Amino acid sequence: MIETSANNKRIAKNTLLLYVRTLFIMLVTLYTSRVVLNTLGVTDYGIYNVVGGVVAMFSVISGSLSSSISRFITYEIGHGDFEKLKRIFSASVNIQIGISLVILVLAELFGVWFLNTKMNIPVERLSAANWVLQCSLLSFIINLISVPYNACIIAHERMSAFAYISILEAVLKLAVVYMLLISPYDKLVTYAILLVLVSLIVRLTYSQYCKRHFEESRYKFVYDKPLVKEMTSFAGWSFFGNGAYMLNVQGVDMLINIFFGVTLNAARGVATQVQNAVMQFVNNFTVAVNPQITKSYAAGEMSYMHRLVCRGARFSYFLLLIFVVPLVCEADYVLRLWLKIVPEHAPAFLRLSLFGTLMTLLGNSMLTAVSATGNIKRYQLWITLVGCLVFPLTWVAFELGFPPEGTYVIYIVIYFLLNFIRLYIAKGLLNFPARLYLTDVMLRVVAVSVISFILPLLFIHNVEQGFLRLCGTCVISLLSTGFTIAVLGLEISERKKIIGKIVSIILKNKK
Repeated sequence: MIETSANNKRIAKNTLLLYVRTLFIMLVTLYTSRVVLNTLGVTDYGIYNVVGGVVAMFSVISGSLSSSISRFITYEIGHGDFEKLKRIFSASVNIQIGISLVILVLAELFGVWFLNTKMNIPVERLSAANWVLQCSLLSFIINLISVPYNACIIAHERMSAFAYISILEAVLKLAVVYMLLISPYDKLVTYAILLVLVSLIVRLTYSQYCKRHFEESRYKFVYDKPLVKEMTSFAGWSFFGNGAYMLNVQGVDMLINIFFGVTLNAARGVATQVQNAVMQFVNNFTVAVNPQITKSYAAGEMSYMHRLVCRGARFSYFLLLIFVVPLVCEADYVLRLWLKIVPEHAPAFLRLSLFGTLMTLLGNSMLTAVSATGNIKRYQLWITLVGCLVFPLTWVAFELGFPPEGTYVIYIVIYFLLNFIRLYIAKGLLNFPARLYLTDVMLRVVAVSVISFILPLLFIHNVEQGFLRLCGTCVISLLSTGFTIAVLGLEISERKKIIGKIVSIILKNKK
């Protein structure tokens, strides 16, 4: 009980540290996105998003290895084998360097060909688009080599360092915006080059911090064939799951570009910026709780791990729902208030993308638990077979003349069904109690979601749109969602802890 309480306090402390970091980053991201869109214009902004997506498609390979590295480092910290931990880190760096070379060759061959022959880019901006491709590729490789260092910081739960370095990155991006405004050169090319410099500075900061604080992060060339085989085997199956997700995101970006042009890519980019800014808050919680899930499995504490998985799914969903309710109700006005230029379809894209993210969140903690076992073959096979249906179904829908919003509806339905497939697999692999997940997670989130929207929707239908209505919607949404979560979303023990904490804070302030 004492150890469990200490773990819960650590999760809460790490989450709080990350929230401070996120609030600053979110404000910076929303400001910089507005300035960049207005400076580049809708066309160039759309080009940056869709061309960057070509490079991001190769993250299906790197993402698989990244999840493998994070799992192995976190597991060994929980297991306590320090010598193996050092070998894992060095092997991770070797793997990332090797895969960087592979991606570089593939991107130069496939990416350049696809950009110049298949994508819907205005002829006069094709040269700038090629600059964006090369800069995006370089930034991608720099970030790829940083993965083992990031994994060490998260696995050791040093969230303060993670927060400070992220704030440094946000400050650098503010500097990029200022330099973009005063640059006499091509704005799109300038923006791409400056982001490469930001990636390089952040990468060097991560590596220096890890070398000073974690002995295992001092790289030494080792070739441990069994270990490399084990890690790449794990990564090979992760490849399928990441492949489905990339196909459903970057692949759909390509379809939207081909069928509707770069203007719709700009709308999707705007929706994604808001979605990512909001998701930073939720990611803080999952980043803090995921190492505990892996470590509890490594220590054989299965019952505690089951509770953490349910709590992680439920809390991350509720954290996002607090933002989703007012944003869905006021998407049109929020985007007009934030941007001078609101691309067509952006409000609808934003609403639907937020619902899609809610569906994805429900399965993230379950994926962490399955990954902790190292036996992910069956899981990734089924998730990929069903998940990758989003891309072909979107293609068919666009061919039949459906609007671009159709792809989001397809995504929401598919990823909702995936949660039940995840549960079925986890039941066999981890002896996961299905009834616990269905009652503790699914029933609670459905009830809370439906009831939370009632009062805000009634309010906006009876009040004229404007800043005062936005303020009223935010207050009513917060009260409605917060009250519903407290009554229907929390367990009795969780509710008592929260009330007790609030009371203790009030009494402390009175003294």
